[in-house]
This record gives sequence, C-alpha cells and structure tokens, in this order.
Amino acid sequence: MFERRVGAVAVTLVQGDIAGQQTDAVVNAANNHLWMGSGVAGAVKRRGGIEIEREAVELGPISVGQAVTTSAGRLDARYVIHAAAMGDAPTDIASATRASFNEARRLSLASVSFPALATGVAGVPVDRCARIMLPIALETARNPWDALREIRFVLWAQPDFETFLSVLREL
Repeated sequence: MFERRVGAVAVTLVQGDIAGQQTDAVVNAANNHLWMGSGVAGAVKRRGGIEIEREAVELGPISVGQAVTTSAGRLDARYVIHAAAMGDAPTDIASATRASFNEARRLSLASVSFPALATGVAGVPVDRCARIMLPIALETARNPWDALREIRFVLWAQPDFETFLSVLREL
C-alpha cells in the first residue's frame, strides 16, 4: 500500500481485488451497455451478485465516458459506479474518471475505489491509464467536496501497482 496526502484527502494505491474493498463506492470498468462479463465487472458481479448487473442494465446503454450508479449488492461498498471507458482514446478514460467523481460527489461519498480503467478488454497500456487517471484524482483531491477523505486505486497485478506507484511519484 502507498498513500499520498493532498490536504484532507488520501490518494492511496493498493494491490488487490476491487470487489473486496470497504469504501463507500467501487468503480466498475464498464462497457456502455453495462453488461458485466469478465475482468473488474466479472469480479464485482461474482462477489456482489447478479442484482448489480440487472440494476445497471436498466440504466443503460450509456455513452462511453459516462458513469451511472447502482447499489452494491453483497459487496462491502454501498454503491457501484459503472464507468464506461471501453474506448481507447485518452478522452474516454478521462471522461469516465471525471464522470465517476461526479457521481461520488453527487452522493457525498467519503471514499471511492477505482480500477485501472480500460486496461483489460480495451487493452489500454497501464502506464497510459495511470498518466490519465492519477492527475484527475490529484486535481479532485485538491478541490474535494466536504465528505471526500480517500481516493483509492486498486490494482490487481503487482506490475500494475508498480506502474501506478511510479507515475504517482512523478506527479
């Protein structure tokens, strides 16, 4: 685990399973139809239950770069924010990250866990993803809403954690 404080907000990096995080919300790396197949979505659905997918699909389809929120089923989180970042353009990842923060702000959440968006099925290199998502997280931490206390990035693989750590240390 690594933590960088920005005012009252902790920007943390952990290696692990995003579906097991005990934050107010976890972000699902979603497709624009909000079907939950493999990767992050599959992990969230397996642990949290099919009801998350059912609720999400009722809200879709959405455009790439948008995000919607559902309940979290059996997860330890309260909400799942479904961020459609399946495009590989940097603007898609940036838009989906910002949309996820907008959902967290709307709900006045204190903590939110993000995966490395678009690095699975969409195939975006982890380094590229980190260079897009981390500056947005730091910007959000510098201008938080009242409740925000933690922005967590949960990386499944050790090399992905190391990549995010290297990029965060550069910023």
